[in-house]
Amino acid sequence: MRYIIIGAGAVGGAIGGRLAEAGHEVALVARGAHYEALRTHGLRLMTSEGTRTHRLPTVDGPAALGELRADDVLVLAVKTQDSEAALEAWGPAPVAGGGTAAERLPLVCAQNGVESPRIALRRFRRVYGVCVWLPATLVEPGAVSAAGAPLTGILHLGRHPHGTDETARRIAADLEKADFEAPVVPDVARWQYAKLLGNLANAIEAVSGVLTSEEGLALYARVRAEGEAVLTAAEIAYTSEEEQTKARDNKIRFEPFDGSPRGGGSSWQSLDRGTGTIEADYLNGEIVLLGRLHGVPTPLNELLQRLANTFARERRAAGSLPVAELVRLADDAVAFVQEEHAPRP
Repeated sequence: MRYIIIGAGAVGGAIGGRLAEAGHEVALVARGAHYEALRTHGLRLMTSEGTRTHRLPTVDGPAALGELRADDVLVLAVKTQDSEAALEAWGPAPVAGGGTAAERLPLVCAQNGVESPRIALRRFRRVYGVCVWLPATLVEPGAVSAAGAPLTGILHLGRHPHGTDETARRIAADLEKADFEAPVVPDVARWQYAKLLGNLANAIEAVSGVLTSEEGLALYARVRAEGEAVLTAAEIAYTSEEEQTKARDNKIRFEPFDGSPRGGGSSWQSLDRGTGTIEADYLNGEIVLLGRLHGVPTPLNELLQRLANTFARERRAAGSLPVAELVRLADDAVAFVQEEHAPRP
């Protein structure tokens, strides 16, 4: 199988680079300065084992690859806000022997949140969800750092909305030869919703910095409790923290190999790079949406969604809002909702 990595940034670049190292055929899809760097200099993948450069076919869209092959696997690794455009571009791409990518090829969504597989299923017949545990950073155009050890990442994989099949097992087998653990599960959404609860911290980290203070951690606990209340009201199952801990079982931990402190996650990186967009609508915004559908107030997640989008739109510096100020805004948001719902005399 050939793996076409649509969005060869931090996660996509790490997956693509590791698959290439394991001897699999890989093509990268990128845009802008990252695309130019990959085309000119190759993918520089930095891990605890050292730095390697992989010169892989790199394109900015399906036309540059020509007719796709029947054994191609599309790996969607863009941020969710970019999924629709990517699916619109790749869905109609012709496949050798007839038909289109949307009709014939498997699409693997290696992304945060839970929305992309649902979006994809409107166009693609075979969609696979992935719960991504993979600490990775787009260091600069053309360079990706993957600091997970001893495994690069753990990627729970399954059909969307549920089930498994032989394709999932073949993809998982390839990933497991590429320094990943890739359990094939019939309920991948359950893992993705659990990861979503963890990703609710992304916006806190993006606007106020990496969570290290008691204030920040306490705020995240409140934000997560809001998310758990919403999932309970919506009767959506998610894996417990105990089950997740057991699945990791010291198989993956963050080990900065260059002596640098741990940087921020994907949302922090979006602000740090000044991309102008952020995935908060599909993380905190997912909880806000479900809360509105099921009558559960979500003032903290609404606040974080709004702040993260404002920071992205105005290109404010990542981590520039003091945690104390964020906590004050959070308290005000909760107080406003409580007052709004208070009984009137």
